[in-house]
Amino acid sequence: MDAPPEHTPPPLPGVVPARERRVSVVTHPEATHHVEGLVGGQFDSELTARGERQAVAIAAALRERIVPSAGVAVVASDLRRTRRTAEIVGAALGVGPTLDPRLREISYGEAGGRPQVWLDARYVPPPAVGDRLRHHPGVPGAETRLDVALRVYPAMTEMLALDVDELVVVTHGFTAGLVVAAWIGMPVEAAGHIAFPVPSGSITTLREDGRFHNRGVVTVGDVAHLGG
Repeated sequence: MDAPPEHTPPPLPGVVPARERRVSVVTHPEATHHVEGLVGGQFDSELTARGERQAVAIAAALRERIVPSAGVAVVASDLRRTRRTAEIVGAALGVGPTLDPRLREISYGEAGGRPQVWLDARYVPPPAVGDRLRHHPGVPGAETRLDVALRVYPAMTEMLALDVDELVVVTHGFTAGLVVAAWIGMPVEAAGHIAFPVPSGSITTLREDGRFHNRGVVTVGDVAHLGG
């Protein structure tokens, strides 16, 4: 006896069905503040010559697995180091990047651009327990973890509404953790401890399957494309 044909129920009225898609979260490669021993954050540093080469390697790795005809978007923090990375990636994929300041790194306020030792002498680390989200590091103008989450989560919601199958998000190390938290639906109030090992120049791969619409974290902080 033949098996009955598969039947896919129609989507509910007014409900957009989930789709199979992939999100590649890129952390910008080596920047001038790294080699000069300066505080990054929202200090607007640039890629070094080595960082430019690493950005080309990132773009090549993404181009190997992304088919431009599938529908691609590249969205990046508007700081120079992420913007330049996104330009190189976008050129390889045949799309122009969209800049979103909500994807900037956490701000260290007055410490931005100063020697790292200046911040180290003043920084108040968060407690092991308690309200880590609202903890202030003690530097005037610095952001809390909650400040960053409240801009990253809405940005991620908007990016996931784009009509694309491949989304590349170019951001910074601290911010990337909150991008992943938003992807898996972690409530903001639960994000006080969230952190992922995402070194500079890494690619973190997120995927939503096309049948059950589960959102997975496939790889975290992959740097194989950078070589030894």
